[in-house]
Amino acid sequence: MRMLTVGAALVMMTSAAMMSSAMITPAMADDDDAKGAQKLAMQGRDDYWHCLAREYSRDSNQGMSEQDFGRSVAGACPSERQYYRVALLDYLTTQYPTIEGGAHLATANRAVEAAQKDIVTAFVKHRPPQK
Repeated sequence: MRMLTVGAALVMMTSAAMMSSAMITPAMADDDDAKGAQKLAMQGRDDYWHCLAREYSRDSNQGMSEQDFGRSVAGACPSERQYYRVALLDYLTTQYPTIEGGAHLATANRAVEAAQKDIVTAFVKHRPPQK
């Protein structure tokens, strides 16, 4: 009888340990997913910014007006822009799964627009004065 009780206790402890490790594993996987998504979003941001910086540095931009440069930047770097948008959308969805996807898309679009606005602002502030 005592052996049966010890066996039952061992089975219960093993089951409890398995249940607690099963509960931890998805959380750890979610944490890894979030970290991976964050890393990809940051890489996408950096790639997009580097591409915009190359656009900013082109000699052909010297005589452009602010509006012309803004239109040029808006059409520049399409693959980097899309990668950044998608990676940021994925990160936001991973971090905030209960928020509607449309809100995440709007946030990602605002981030892209902010990057474009920042590069245009830098262009205007650093261009030589017109004669």
